[in-house]
Amino acid sequence: MTSADLTARLRAAGVTDILTDAAHRSAYSSDASLYRVVPQAIVRPRHDDDVLATLAVSRETGVPITARGAGTSVAGNAIGPGIVLDFSRHMNRVIEVDGDARTARVQAGTVQAVLQAAAKPFGLRFGPDPSTHTRCTIGGMIGNNSCGSRTLGYGRTSDNTLGLKAYTIDGEELSQSKAVDRLRDVIGANLAIGRTEFATFGRQVSGYAVEHLLPENGFNLTEFLVGSEGTLAIVTEATVRLVADPAYRTLIVLGYPDFGTAGDVIPKILEFSPTACEGLDHRICDVVRSRRGPGAVPPLPGGTAWLMVEIAGDDADEVRERVTKLVAAAEAVDHRIVEDTAEAAPLWKIREDGAGLAGRAPSGLPAHAGWEDAAVPPARIGAYLRDFDALTARHGLSVMPYGHLGDGCVHVRLDFPLDKPDGPRLFRAFLEDAADLVVSYGGSLSGEHGDGRARSELLTRMYSPEAIDLFRQIKGVFDPRNLLNPGNLVDPDPVDANIRVSQARKVTVPLALAYHHDGGDFNQAVHRCTGVGKCRVDTTVLGGVMCPSFLATKNEKDSTRGRARVLQEMLDGDLAPDWRSEAVHDALDLCLSCKGCASDCPTGIDMAAYKSEVLHQSYKGRVRPRSHYSLGWLPRWSNVAALMPRFANFMMRLPGFRGLALYAAGVDKRRGIPAFADKTFRSGFTPVTGGKPVVLFVDSFTDHFSPAVAQAAVDVLVDAGYAPQISSRKACCGLTWISTGQLDAARRILGGTVAELHEAVKQGIPIVGLEPSCTGVLRQDAVELVDNEAAREVAKATMTVAELLAATPGYTPPNLDGVRVIAQPHCHHHAVMGWDADARLLKKAGATVKRLGGCCGLAGNFGVERGHYEVSVQVAEQQLLPALAQAQDGDILLADGFSCRTQADDLAGVSGVHLVQLLQERLGQRR
Repeated sequence: MTSADLTARLRAAGVTDILTDAAHRSAYSSDASLYRVVPQAIVRPRHDDDVLATLAVSRETGVPITARGAGTSVAGNAIGPGIVLDFSRHMNRVIEVDGDARTARVQAGTVQAVLQAAAKPFGLRFGPDPSTHTRCTIGGMIGNNSCGSRTLGYGRTSDNTLGLKAYTIDGEELSQSKAVDRLRDVIGANLAIGRTEFATFGRQVSGYAVEHLLPENGFNLTEFLVGSEGTLAIVTEATVRLVADPAYRTLIVLGYPDFGTAGDVIPKILEFSPTACEGLDHRICDVVRSRRGPGAVPPLPGGTAWLMVEIAGDDADEVRERVTKLVAAAEAVDHRIVEDTAEAAPLWKIREDGAGLAGRAPSGLPAHAGWEDAAVPPARIGAYLRDFDALTARHGLSVMPYGHLGDGCVHVRLDFPLDKPDGPRLFRAFLEDAADLVVSYGGSLSGEHGDGRARSELLTRMYSPEAIDLFRQIKGVFDPRNLLNPGNLVDPDPVDANIRVSQARKVTVPLALAYHHDGGDFNQAVHRCTGVGKCRVDTTVLGGVMCPSFLATKNEKDSTRGRARVLQEMLDGDLAPDWRSEAVHDALDLCLSCKGCASDCPTGIDMAAYKSEVLHQSYKGRVRPRSHYSLGWLPRWSNVAALMPRFANFMMRLPGFRGLALYAAGVDKRRGIPAFADKTFRSGFTPVTGGKPVVLFVDSFTDHFSPAVAQAAVDVLVDAGYAPQISSRKACCGLTWISTGQLDAARRILGGTVAELHEAVKQGIPIVGLEPSCTGVLRQDAVELVDNEAAREVAKATMTVAELLAATPGYTPPNLDGVRVIAQPHCHHHAVMGWDADARLLKKAGATVKRLGGCCGLAGNFGVERGHYEVSVQVAEQQLLPALAQAQDGDILLADGFSCRTQADDLAGVSGVHLVQLLQERLGQRR
């Protein structure tokens, strides 16, 4: 059946939100695993009736169904060849919270963090807290029986699920289904197996949880269904248990000489009833430092492996006493006690981002899921870790282990050579050996993520033939036609089938960018995305920038992950076979090139760079969209307008000419056009002498539209003891050429600028940028595009004003006491340079700062181009516009980015100021 025929059947059944375009089918072809299975259609159900209608179509057509939440499953259990039911789009509400009963009723697509926020006013929380809690859904957690860091304190998802609303493939509500009686008969005939092969330790979640169906356990159908990976029924709603957080929490970080030794002491640690006991190895910390700088890892005690142990309770003295006794018994070489939760947060964050950070192995090669969360009884974890290290060495793999050592569960990503001709064979060989190793320790192939496509075939190594047959009987009771999530658990697909990376085609055309972090390989670059889905996080609640267009549209293809999947499809599959494919451009169209992913994505995806490369390859030697010639060449047109700026402004105010000009330029007619300055900054600049030399990089936006910013910078720098020089008129960063994919021209322009600035750098003179996007080009893009030693040295010497002032001995900022600032950091500022230096400067000056996250929505040429206006406004409505609407009299909008100031003026009539203007106004006033 074709996708078109399937869509017609679904629509006839009353289903309305159906996606069958190539971009979305590509985006949903994988989850956080390394598998690729392309669906025929994606249904985003609005209510239970849509689910029932989809089940009916599945029965009638034989097209299978796979339920999906946030798609963060690492074992390939959220992808399928038929219909993917995405609950996260519409069925995502917290229906009710009962504070007295300590329960909540939620729809399957509810994000765990949303449930937490709803429970917080009652002083309650949902106990299981996987590292993906900011985007994973309760339905997904039920599918995999997710656990998280605090399972020792709160239990697994199955321990916290009180009731389910679920439907069998026949459309029957599970609690009323005839299948339940048949299931009782099956279990009654297999009691011995159920009593001997299941629930041998807490993290045994592989296979079906038969233990819950034993008579002595009350035939608990709800807890049994948790962890069945959508192979038996489709869950639409859940009633879950809530718990009260203890009043006091203390984090103890214990240092050990190696990871195995850390594992050896787990039994002693567990004697003190911790709520969490997590393991962290130096190998993952080394990756964090290499990617984010030496200060990215908070101070850790001595050792090369650490246990992060949390002791919690309602009595402060009792907690302190347990902490003291634990430290004395832990046999650590060093320790650190952290009672402040804010101080502990960065440490937990490294552990939380582990799945993404571990996407690069210590070898420098891409690291993959596949053997991701095996678990053994906690008392044996130390020996298992040593044997596992030896196993990886025998297979020639490097590893960065981390995980829930207190539960005996270890997470790893491994540098399987999947790009080699025999990669899948080597992958299979390792998985078989690894399965045998964990079974020899009495362990479980999966400790919390489910078996999926990565481990289901290996269940025969863990369970007896009788237990495997029991699984088939159970599946037969609920889903005899194998329509629910086929390929998982029962009659599984081979572990080495449909591996995405091994299908990748080599890129043969010359690349415009260097891709230094990926060995010059565009294939490796786009496959950096492991699918952890942090790009789906609501930044209005949790901060950061990534991914503004997804938050506006809620379409998977508009997330960083979705775009990466489409680019992977361009290399791996046939839905988007080349650079010019409609699906590729559809997915990239709403990318704002904000670079938020470059800093916020744990795997280091840089979608702005990939978009530039795609545009470059697509239009090289061809006619481009009109906006590429207008907005892409803006510095050139600005130089022309500077000859007669008043005339240019006058013409753009003429209604007839303005409309025609905007159409010809590919600009949305609803956009206000910033006026050219009567006089550029360069034309009136007077050289400064008598201080430490510094080169002020005067970009086109500042020179032609905001010369007052450059003058304010000169005044501030002179006040700090500097003698600013300015870059020449020819010195352009080429940003507009880069963002429109005109990379050959950008390289020529930027190469000349790098050569000029390098002369100053060789004399030890720093470069200071004013426009964050242009500064970001010098700091990052120049290294990738110009790719020479001069570019690298210029990048190191380029800084923001705040960074320069922070490095200036004895500098004291002007007094900003009483100044209230609404700060909109430019996305490139956040992503490339970081805004911490600005925050510290403002705090030192005495200003009160409300820092906004997210993007302003204009993002250079993006929000100006036709077809982007609505999304641009929706992005602005996430944080910027509400903050301006709630501003009090006297509040100042601080926005260093020309785009940010333009967006605020255009949509809210608010004029923003640059940091240097804020400082200039108070020069001479010191605290």
